Amino acid sequence: MVILFDQFNMPESIFEIIFATKQQVIVAKLLLEQMKMKDGEIGKTEMSMFATALHEGTLVETSDAKSPVARKQQLKISYNKRQFYDRILTPMKTMGLIDYDLYKKTYKISEKFNKNMMKIGLMWLQELRRPPKQFILKS
Repeated sequence: MVILFDQFNMPESIFEIIFATKQQVIVAKLLLEQMKMKDGEIGKTEMSMFATALHEGTLVETSDAKSPVARKQQLKISYNKRQFYDRILTPMKTMGLIDYDLYKKTYKISEKFNKNMMKIGLMWLQELRRPPKQFILKS
């Protein structure tokens, strides 16, 4: 997955950096909150039930934090179950935000994403410190 961001206009939410659409951001936040309520770990069956609830349509209460008057509104989220697995859960697993334990058949919130981002930063510093290479253009 490719993450593109503007260092001068960084959003406040990590999900807004990772996911392309507002709906994906909301669904990813809902998933994380669901996992947090279950001590950071949910089973395969619970994940399937969560995806099914999204597929059937779920009412979510949101508030606009940017407005001076915090208004709560109900928002109906409907997200295709297959797209949930393809566009939300799988990218979160591959980036290290969520781990899947094959033996326990559970999904768990992970810190691997942070470690990977630090590794990428170190790779960039190593690249900066390498001596320049001479390239010869042939015509």
